[in-house]
Amino acid sequence: MISPYLIIFVLLAYFAMLILVARMTSKKEGNDAFFLGNRKSPWYVVSFGMIGASLSGVTFISIPGWVNNAQFSYMQMVFGYMFGYWVIAVVLLPLYYKLKLTSIYSYLGQRFGSSTYKTGASFFCFPG
Repeated sequence: MISPYLIIFVLLAYFAMLILVARMTSKKEGNDAFFLGNRKSPWYVVSFGMIGASLSGVTFISIPGWVNNAQFSYMQMVFGYMFGYWVIAVVLLPLYYKLKLTSIYSYLGQRFGSSTYKTGASFFCFPG
């Protein structure tokens, strides 16, 4: 059995490494650099980067314990992720890139107004 102290140490070391690498490579850039590659990269490159960023943290932190408990039902989630990420990469990110947006919430605000933007954001902040 793995010691709880070892688990905490590995998690802290992982997050410390992430912060260190982010500080070393960020060059004082902002959201446009992270989410859109400063609009210098094609949308499909940005898609791969965003999907990779979202998968890496989730995979390292939570998946090993979940697979142990859920067994093969986890594979259903993988197939759902594959479809969902395909929709994001092929449908949403090209749209965001074309409209110079960084999130679904800015799209909602631009398309439907401020109240829709705030309602959508509240669903994220306070999930059902």
